[in-house]
Formats: sequence, structure tokens, C-alpha cells
Amino acid sequence: MGGAERTARKRRQQQMGKQAVAKARSGTDPKRIGIIVAAVVAIAAVVVGGIVWTNASQNETEGQSIPTAQPIASDYPERREGLVVVTGNPQAPTTIDVYADFLCPVCRQFHEAYGRQIQQKVADGVLQVRTHMVPLLVNASDPPGYSLDAANAALLAADEGKFTAFHDSLYASQPEEGKRGYSKDQLIQLGRDLGITSQAFADGVRNGRFDRQLTAEMERISNDPSLHQDFGDGQRGFGTPTVVADGKIVDFRDQRWLDKLTAGSRG
Repeated sequence: MGGAERTARKRRQQQMGKQAVAKARSGTDPKRIGIIVAAVVAIAAVVVGGIVWTNASQNETEGQSIPTAQPIASDYPERREGLVVVTGNPQAPTTIDVYADFLCPVCRQFHEAYGRQIQQKVADGVLQVRTHMVPLLVNASDPPGYSLDAANAALLAADEGKFTAFHDSLYASQPEEGKRGYSKDQLIQLGRDLGITSQAFADGVRNGRFDRQLTAEMERISNDPSLHQDFGDGQRGFGTPTVVADGKIVDFRDQRWLDKLTAGSRG
């Protein structure tokens, strides 16, 4: 395109622009223009604000310390047996198996509703609890993996004699499903805040000491028909939390389920 042609084109564009402005001024109410501009600005502000709020909400756990929880004191031991943590009197007349995921909102609700009752019965010597950490929601955090990281860290905390406090702390300050969980460094710091000082704990959290075993166990559990429940609409499978006593799944919707299981037990 030559210089003369460019100049002629520029003039045509300028003339068209002037005509458009004149038309707008002659046919549009200035107040309406002001309203439209104000509305556009308001919408822009809402969009920007929404983006900022969403990002903050998505990453609200970042840089936060996990508050420590104080469980009911018990004279009975807690110990890790493979991928299961056993707490309570080995001679307790009642034993329950609890399958739960640290990211599962219903598991948190279960803990809030029955955690203290369970701990009290453990302290009284009438109940033994076998806790199975299952990374069912490993892909439900952003980035994925918190469910597995938390389960691995809890097993390592059990080796340090701090399982119950670690477990309760994670549920008391549970991250929101679908958003950022706690990082490995945050899990390590929680351990330190609870008195875990060993390098083995920190190294085990960082390198995912039990990750492969937990992943394999999750697959085994999900395919175990004895742990499957009916979720309605013809859907049946494994879900968390699941409580088992004497080989049968417990319906904990009955608020007296624990008292019924331990009825007649002596402290």
C-alpha cells in the first residue's frame, strides 16, 4: 500500500468516526450514556472483585498454621498396625472400624457429632477403635493430593504417639473440598506444634512414605463388597465415613448407635 493511498484511507476513517460521534450526540440522551457507562464500570468492578474473592477463597489455607486440637486424655495406647491405627484398650469388649477421608465433609460432621463420645468410651476402656485413613478424595483438592498427603502424615504421627491429636486437628480445620488443601510443609508444622520433633516424621511426609500402600489399600477397600452400601437410585458402593462393628456396617444415623454397641460394657 502506497503513501497516498494510506493518507486517503486515514481521512476516510476520520470522517466516518466524526459522523458516528455526531449521530450519537444527536440521537442519544446524555443521561442514558452516563447510566450505560456507570453500569459497565459497575459490572467490571463486580467481575474483578469476584476474581479476587475467588482466588482468595481458593487458596485460603495457603500460609496458614493448622490449629492444634486437644483430644480427651486416655491411658490406653495408640499404635499403628500396617495402615490401620488402633487406639484404646486391647481388652475392650467392643471394637469398631472407622473408614474416613480427611477431606470428606461428612467425615468431619461424623467426627463433630461423635468424636468426643468415641474418645470418652476409649478413655473408659470399653471401646477400641481401628481407624482406616482412605484417600478416596485424592483428586478433590486443588492441586490434587491433599487426601493422600494427610493420610500418610497421620500414619507417621501414629508412629510418634500423636495420632489422635493430629487426626482431630485436621478435622477441626478441614480444608474445603475442591479447593487448596494443606501442603506437606503445613502438615509437618502441625506435627511440630504437637510435639513431633523427629526427622523421620518430616522426611516421611515429604517423600510420601505410605503413599503407594495407601493407594493400593484404597483400591482394595473400594472393591470389597462387605464395605459397600446402598446410596439409593440403584447405586451401591463404598463411601466415607463407614463404620463397621462385628463385621457389619453400622447405621450411625441412629444417634444412640454407640451407646447401643457398648451397652453392658464395664469401664
